[in-house]
Amino acid sequence: MMAVTAAACKDGKGVMDNGKYVRYTPEQVEALERLYHECPKPSSIRRQQLIRECPILSNIEPKQIKVWFQNRRCREKQRKEASRLQAVNRKLTAMNKLLMEENDRLQKQVSHLVYENGYFRQQTQNTTLATTDNSCESVVTSGQHQLTTPPHPPRDASPAGLLSIAEETLTEFLSKATGTAVEWVQMPGMKPGPDSIGIVAISHGCTGVAARACGLVGLEPTRVAEILKDRPSWFRDCRAVDVVNVLPTPNGGTMELLYMQLYAPTTLAPARDFWLLRYTSVLEDGSLVVCERSLSSTQGGPSMPPVQHFVRAEILPSGYLIRPCDGGGSIIHIVDHMDLEPSSVPEVLRPLYESSTVLAQKTTMAALRQLRQIALEVSQSTVTGWGRRPAALRALTQRLSRGFNEALNGFTDEGWSIMGNDGIDDVTILVNSSPGKLMGANNSFINGFSAVSNAVLCAKASMLLQNVPAAVLLRFLREHRSEWADSSIDAYSASVVKAGPFSLPGARFGGFGGQVILPLAHTVEHEESLEVIKLENVGQCQEDSIMAKDLFLLQLCNGLDENAVGTCAELIFAPMDSSFADDAPLLPSGFRIIPLDSGLDSSSPNRTLDLASALEVGQPRNRASGDYASNGSSLRSVMTIAFQFAFESHLQENVASMARQYVRSIVSSVQRVALALSPSNLSPHSGLRPPPGSPEAQTLAHWISNSYRRFMGAELLKSNGEASESILKTLWHQSDAIMCCSIKALPVFNFANQAGLDMLETTLVALQDITLEKIFDDHGRKTLYAEFPQIMQQGFACLQGGICLSSMGRPISYERAVAWKVLDQEENAHCICFMFVNWSFV
Repeated sequence: MMAVTAAACKDGKGVMDNGKYVRYTPEQVEALERLYHECPKPSSIRRQQLIRECPILSNIEPKQIKVWFQNRRCREKQRKEASRLQAVNRKLTAMNKLLMEENDRLQKQVSHLVYENGYFRQQTQNTTLATTDNSCESVVTSGQHQLTTPPHPPRDASPAGLLSIAEETLTEFLSKATGTAVEWVQMPGMKPGPDSIGIVAISHGCTGVAARACGLVGLEPTRVAEILKDRPSWFRDCRAVDVVNVLPTPNGGTMELLYMQLYAPTTLAPARDFWLLRYTSVLEDGSLVVCERSLSSTQGGPSMPPVQHFVRAEILPSGYLIRPCDGGGSIIHIVDHMDLEPSSVPEVLRPLYESSTVLAQKTTMAALRQLRQIALEVSQSTVTGWGRRPAALRALTQRLSRGFNEALNGFTDEGWSIMGNDGIDDVTILVNSSPGKLMGANNSFINGFSAVSNAVLCAKASMLLQNVPAAVLLRFLREHRSEWADSSIDAYSASVVKAGPFSLPGARFGGFGGQVILPLAHTVEHEESLEVIKLENVGQCQEDSIMAKDLFLLQLCNGLDENAVGTCAELIFAPMDSSFADDAPLLPSGFRIIPLDSGLDSSSPNRTLDLASALEVGQPRNRASGDYASNGSSLRSVMTIAFQFAFESHLQENVASMARQYVRSIVSSVQRVALALSPSNLSPHSGLRPPPGSPEAQTLAHWISNSYRRFMGAELLKSNGEASESILKTLWHQSDAIMCCSIKALPVFNFANQAGLDMLETTLVALQDITLEKIFDDHGRKTLYAEFPQIMQQGFACLQGGICLSSMGRPISYERAVAWKVLDQEENAHCICFMFVNWSFV
């Protein structure tokens, strides 16, 4: 019967009860197709009705009609699956081409590095010989070629001078995008594949910070270039890009003189600005190139005077290489290379301006995400939450982010001015009375008289957090609003968008009736989500001056993924009317937590966020090893808080006092929550995972220590007692990397201390998936295999310093290593233990 059905799918024949085929006439097929498009799966009643309504089907039995629809659905499913497989095949073909090109580039980079290595070795030998010569002339001339650099030819602001700079920028950009001008290393945590965002790399050892990405997008090259040129639409830190002048070029391209401003991410740093030349052209192979660089007198080009409140930064040759892809779409190469002048910010914040990983996460990957999001919207025309299309929701997220950045930076050209403090310089108060700030906010009513809120006040502060993952803290603030928010302040914010009796906070208000989080939209990679928060029964007053009502908040969340690299965590919200109008006024407030350390936080996503249990004093709790930071140093981050309030000008002093105290209370609450969520209050070793306290681990630690003493004649650990718990604790916190592997044909790791896990960049759970030979290169494996017989016979071996690899493929140098045989209580070989001394990532 299956064979009959399959054959019917191919030639359009029906199936009769006696097993014979019958061919449908074209009119019959047309009638059946019409019904199929109306209802692909009709019921038996509908099929009988069809036979009655269409006389041409009267000689076909209902069972035959049923089989025809089954076969038609089968063909439709096969067609969709074939189309999907063709799309996947095209994507894989393009990705394969991209990976082959990346492999070629890496091979060129390796050859380049090998050549440089040989060259520097020869120079070192020549320098050594030169220093033995008493002739000063030989020493000076031997290094002259390294110091002379050809100066840039004199250029000016004329079209010919700018074109010379543009062509030079194009050449340098292409050498970074597809050549070996910059040594690129794969960004930690990024695995290329057909469903990944792309191949992301960061610079190693170059001037400034640089990031590179290449990937596939389902948009045409011209559309890609149009999106990427509109930097404020996807780069949240970009305040504005002004096109000062546009000049055509003889080859059909264009040159644009741009002035760009970037917001400062925190109140502790000034904003950045750039004076740029952008060059758009088409290469001989049809690829579209958009490249840019900063203009300054050092390149022989025009420069622009500094702007007050901004630090002039530099964009080194960067841009986009966009190539058409077979079957539609584009292959894109992105290079971002900047010098952000880190010396202009406090030392504690300099990692933000010196990290290529942060640049990749905030700028390079943000561009790819925007392209993928728009491509998805083009291919799937959908309507998301509350009847809003994705483009409208993206516009809302842009408004939230921009409004928060505007309040955080408080530029004078937007109408912001600073109020004096109350003697304590911990909270900054800004006031904005510009007419368009509220964007037509609704009227509020006081004692029956209409009064328009004609000004906005912003209270902001920054604080340094120690040893608490940004994602964990932000998730707590999101899910437990009542722990830090004041319902009376929320009621005051609600008065801006809701008409109703209201007075300044001061009377006794009720608490939150509840919090309901309603998901609205999220990005492709789920990096960001837009939500509607419903706070029930906010602002219930005894004197009935405020009516009990629900408050809606439009909320933007990102950075909730604890395993993301180099990203900041944000929680930005604004009170809104239930009508959810597109032109509703938004006064964004919220939190921004920026990690200052580059180490990955490996906290468990299922870690409890219950504050009551976190605040228990003196109650030790066992946590999984993954609940703590993977690096030995404490986690540091800077949190910036900014809250906006609409008010009437004659109430400025009262509102300022209220806002100042409110932000101070939030800072106090955040410090309390951060202390409760931090592992430092559970362990005297701040930032370190506790040792796995199982009896097996304690016994193994005892065997490791005793075997080292036996074979090396020295103490491995300086422990205060002989208890197994004390030995394990000391071994766990040993600064040298200690790890054990099984005695098998293919040795596998089965234990490591904290430093060992950090060195291998793994966890105790994933440790057993790492083989011993995986962490050594060819030379290291040969040395290790040669020493293995000595380890088994003599009991130990000392290895010279060298290079090994982490589980992420990162090279690690170590001064020396010791390997010894670990014996159990019956003097049998249990495993091999390695200790790497003075290791560090290269």
